[in-house]
Amino acid sequence: MQPVDDVAFEDRTIRKAFRYVMTFLFVMTVVARLDRNNIGFAALSMNKELALTAMMFGFASTVSYVTYVVFEIPSNICLRRYGARIWIARIAISWGIASAATMFAVGARSLYVFRGLVGLFEAGFTPGVLLYLTYFFPATFRARATSIFALAQPVTLVVAATLSGVIMDNLHGVLGLSGWRWLFLLEGLPAVVLGVATYFVLSDGPKGARWLDEREKAAIARRLEREEKAAPPHASSGKTWRDVLSLYVILLAATYFCLVSSLETISTWTPQIVRDLLKTHSSFSSIGVWSAFPSVVAAVALVLWSRHSDKKMERTWHYSGAVLLACLGWVMVALCKQPELRMTGMVFATVGTYCGFTIFWTIPGHVVSDMARAVGIAFISMCGTSSSAVGPVIFGFLRDRTHSWASSVLYVATLLLISSCLIFLIPLKSKLKASAQQASLMSATETNPT
Repeated sequence: MQPVDDVAFEDRTIRKAFRYVMTFLFVMTVVARLDRNNIGFAALSMNKELALTAMMFGFASTVSYVTYVVFEIPSNICLRRYGARIWIARIAISWGIASAATMFAVGARSLYVFRGLVGLFEAGFTPGVLLYLTYFFPATFRARATSIFALAQPVTLVVAATLSGVIMDNLHGVLGLSGWRWLFLLEGLPAVVLGVATYFVLSDGPKGARWLDEREKAAIARRLEREEKAAPPHASSGKTWRDVLSLYVILLAATYFCLVSSLETISTWTPQIVRDLLKTHSSFSSIGVWSAFPSVVAAVALVLWSRHSDKKMERTWHYSGAVLLACLGWVMVALCKQPELRMTGMVFATVGTYCGFTIFWTIPGHVVSDMARAVGIAFISMCGTSSSAVGPVIFGFLRDRTHSWASSVLYVATLLLISSCLIFLIPLKSKLKASAQQASLMSATETNPT
């Protein structure tokens, strides 16, 4: 028996799984977010062609999130029942078809229908992936895994900002179609291809992974089992729904609801905000480049921030600090007069929001009981998605009434301030400390057996 070698082998195996699983999920998440965010770039010309007001455009986003919310928990239950490989493949294929079909919108009502279908078919993807990560990775790797998942979001904005601008500039009028119609078609089809690939690439868990040998499968199972024993037991009522609706889970849901208002604002409204901030009427491509810049900075920052959080095994201050930076950023966008300061505010808002998102999704595993984890994660995600359903309508309404972005972004800043305070009501520090100490003790015991 060679315990030291066993522990080192576990680490190598988990890193191997990390590279394989996260590379594929990263690409898939970029495509998912691209299909969700491209409406923000399409709006630069679509709104005028379809005669949409800011509120009507916001309602189109709301419809997709309403259908997403309604089917989110059932989708996560189906993933648990049918397995990740089949269910995530189904999600990707159907949402890709629905997203591409948005090109056929001819007015507000038809746009609502197509975006509603996108939300319905994509429902469960985010919580499903977050649940899937807990099948492969222990807590000490989870912030890094979540950071890669989260990294896909700012990367998507960079890709969407550049690619969408190029498509709309260069394909407008080809075959008699507007640039925004080509945008939906060309950015929707990759999801269908990836959906088919999912069935062959992913497995339902380590046991079914064809790219792991038997010893590697056992190593991952052993590490997860050791961590499960080391962690302080969750207070469980023995009933899933009672655990899901516990005080701390509800607090997490409220915290996430407030955070998502900023995520949604960044993904949906950034191109229009940047165009007005810079007072530019230049090409879609140049607007796209400026819209991408905050996300480039955020992509670097969230990786460093998540690694620091993992190293310190601290979540509360890492989350609150990031969210307060985002709050400051939106206040700068609203109140500063100089374009340079307002763009700096956009950078702060984007960096803080994505860093906060990365840290947030490392927390539910320490709060939700094992029995309720699948439904609990879906419930928290559903509450956040409901913010995406409500937020665009409120944001668009304030924009239409005041003819300014100030009131809209101050609404988002207020929710972020509330979110940064709510996280302190969750007794997380002691659980993280106890889990880290006990895991370290058990690892030392295995390494130096008596």
